[in-house]
Amino acid sequence: MFDLFKRPAESDRRPWGERLKASLGLSRERLTRPLNAMFGRAALSDETLEELEAALLEADVGLPATTHLLAELAARAKRADSEADARTLLKAVMTELLAPLEQALIIGPERPFVVMIAGVNGAGKTTSIGKLAKYLQGQGYSVLLAAGDTFRAAAREQLEIWGERNSVPVISQHGGDPAAVMFDAIAAARARGIDVVLADTAGRLPTQLHLMEELKKIRRVLAKAQPGAPHETLLVLDANTGQNALAQVAAFDAALDLTGLVLTKLDGTAKGGVVAAIAKTQPVPIKLIGIGEGVDDLRAFRAAEFVDALVG
Repeated sequence: MFDLFKRPAESDRRPWGERLKASLGLSRERLTRPLNAMFGRAALSDETLEELEAALLEADVGLPATTHLLAELAARAKRADSEADARTLLKAVMTELLAPLEQALIIGPERPFVVMIAGVNGAGKTTSIGKLAKYLQGQGYSVLLAAGDTFRAAAREQLEIWGERNSVPVISQHGGDPAAVMFDAIAAARARGIDVVLADTAGRLPTQLHLMEELKKIRRVLAKAQPGAPHETLLVLDANTGQNALAQVAAFDAALDLTGLVLTKLDGTAKGGVVAAIAKTQPVPIKLIGIGEGVDDLRAFRAAEFVDALVG
């Protein structure tokens, strides 16, 4: 259970690349442990490709992405020098696959600029909003939080504590219509000259159709309150869900026309390869990744950096 009064973890002072590599340690071990004996062989035989296939699938890369990566790897190996390093080739083809997912979260000129955030229960959505507020403040933007989960007192209190930690105002209601909170939040942001509104929504499963319809209503209200809003619609995904993340992306994208993903809890998961599965089957951009509990543990996704941490 979430401890409302738990202080955030201390910021990790190591360079981000080093922290990312440490966070992806379990995923990297799952991917490379069967491969270490393979890398360094002069050629990729059918046997080594089979070993690589098993390792990729075990790392939750998924069948479509695994098939694509193996085909590209085999083709490049044939074109490359016979002494080409298989690890280097794998990093190259995986980086190429993930590159389209690398799209920065850019705050446009609209004021307030509205970011709607959705996700299933337990994905780390509210915590990610608190971290995102800090991230945007670091770029010089003023932020307001809209507590769209009006029925769970713990969710409102959690968001209010994040707001207090970051000195960010929070608009909330006890009960009532979540869409009304959004309307009030836009009005408050406009009156206060706030740059960005982060609109939280209640966690829900894609199979809860009435709650998915509620999300669509919230989106419509945001558009009425602020023309063009929401300017970004982000889905928070727990990396530990692995291949189940694909169904979440498909369902929320169909309902909300997602502009990006926030991938959380990469630290401690052995399923970091799911990023490749997303790239191949549900290529919604990954705007941000989270690798820890600290308030600063949310950063932009960089494909080459991620692959380097994942493959080693």
